[in-house]
Amino acid sequence: MGENLLEMNDVNKSFGDVAAVHNINFRVGRNEIVGLLGDNGAGKSTLIKLITGYHQPDTGEIFFDDQRIDHLTVAQARALGIETVYQERALAEQQPLWRNIFMGRELTNRYGLMDVKRMKQETDRLMLESMGFTSTAVTADSVIKTFSGGEKQGVAITRALHFKAELIILDEPTMGLSLSETRKLMDFVADIKRQGKSCIFIDHNIFHVYSVADRVVVLDRGTVSGEFYTKDITLDQLMEKMYRVAETGSLD
Repeated sequence: MGENLLEMNDVNKSFGDVAAVHNINFRVGRNEIVGLLGDNGAGKSTLIKLITGYHQPDTGEIFFDDQRIDHLTVAQARALGIETVYQERALAEQQPLWRNIFMGRELTNRYGLMDVKRMKQETDRLMLESMGFTSTAVTADSVIKTFSGGEKQGVAITRALHFKAELIILDEPTMGLSLSETRKLMDFVADIKRQGKSCIFIDHNIFHVYSVADRVVVLDRGTVSGEFYTKDITLDQLMEKMYRVAETGSLD
């Protein structure tokens, strides 16, 4: 088994005359959190859509779990264990927690009917063991709209982990969150690593990325302009390199 869960080699994607990503070499190790940084237009969204099967590369290779993946589709990416948690959170605000956990993947009994009791029991277990909800005020029947922003992100992450996601992509997860909600979210991100899974953490806030990432990859104008292990670089040094990329397009 190779050391990388995901590997992209010399990947290119253009839309008309615009090269969205150019000769991208990108990897995510097993049980690794990779922070993905870059300004608007750097190519982050296109890169993620290539990984999740929304787009196919014009040229280049994508490997997942040591297998080359050609013509990756959204359904195939999900079947492989690639899940994305978008900043919109993709939760049904008016529905209870248990419905959100099992949405589209409902448990059924031997008659093919929804097994509501078992789904609620499993949700109660996840609340305690994965989400850290210990208050009796929050139950499997609690409506999602009553949860804080950080808790909603945690529900989406927990759902992905429960359904055996191997790579969880977090797209700007801290946007609109308060300080306390962000701290709660970071606990959920750390739990991804504790469970032996991998994560791509996309955020404009370098402080958030640096605090949880094992490695940081910097995108600029559709190319990888640098990557750094957080254990080998201070936050101030990383910020200085980001400023240099923004001003000159290069780390040199």
